Amino acid sequence: MNIINDPQEMRCCADHLRAEGKTIGLVPTMGALHAGHMSLVHAALRENDVAAVSIFVNPTQFAPHEDFGKYPRTFQSDIEQLKAAGVSYVYAPSAESMYPEDFVTYVEIGKVTEGLCGGSRPHFFRGVATVVMKLFHAVKPHRAYFGQKDVQQCAVIKRMVRDMDMGVDIIILPVVREPDGLAMSSRNAYLSPEDRRQALAISRALFEAGERMCGGERDSTELIRGVRECMAALQIDYVSLVDAESMQEVCRIEGKVALAAAAVLPTARLIDNIIYDPVENRVF
Repeated sequence: MNIINDPQEMRCCADHLRAEGKTIGLVPTMGALHAGHMSLVHAALRENDVAAVSIFVNPTQFAPHEDFGKYPRTFQSDIEQLKAAGVSYVYAPSAESMYPEDFVTYVEIGKVTEGLCGGSRPHFFRGVATVVMKLFHAVKPHRAYFGQKDVQQCAVIKRMVRDMDMGVDIIILPVVREPDGLAMSSRNAYLSPEDRRQALAISRALFEAGERMCGGERDSTELIRGVRECMAALQIDYVSLVDAESMQEVCRIEGKVALAAAAVLPTARLIDNIIYDPVENRVF
């Protein structure tokens, strides 16, 4: 395994790999790897000649009051997992190499960033889009792998790649869950036992709404009301039913939609979602 810290060195490696005709699959992460991340890694290994994983806790997507300083950092155990899986390259740049002192250029994406997490964290997607574009420029992947748990982030990255003609295939894989249904997240490590128990209301509410959609419910107001009732004991950030591509709110289900929710617990803010396809009449 090659661990690379310098952007120019990463670009040179990527250029050599491409010159040899090899395909590169990238899994962008902030580390603290769990089974959800590793599902992306295994897909990148299966579908490409070379799998690369980036590990970088991106400061530009955190507001001053958020958890940048305490975000889990488990670099050595992450490396051990990736080495055992067969990953060829780990790109782990420093904050100084990614954002020099005079850095002033950011990526702004409209519409798909306006609701959901973009409503309560207006700084977030500017930081996400900027860092992902920089990672793509350094690693030069043919494919990049993201998890559906961050459904709005997936839509933002897909739109950026399309609008900027970046030529990277964005692969979205399903949410990976704990046996009790909780969506896997690095921030789950923050949860106290009581918060962990209460957090199950999020996935339970979404699953119940999914059953109602499969049963024929199409009204957004009714579906959101049911989710909010199930999550009533939590501090709800948002519950929203949106078009699965544009992230714009819908009043009735007519095409593929995402039902997304976020809640703030004493020890962590958690997000989750399901996608419903009325053509197949199934939730995933």
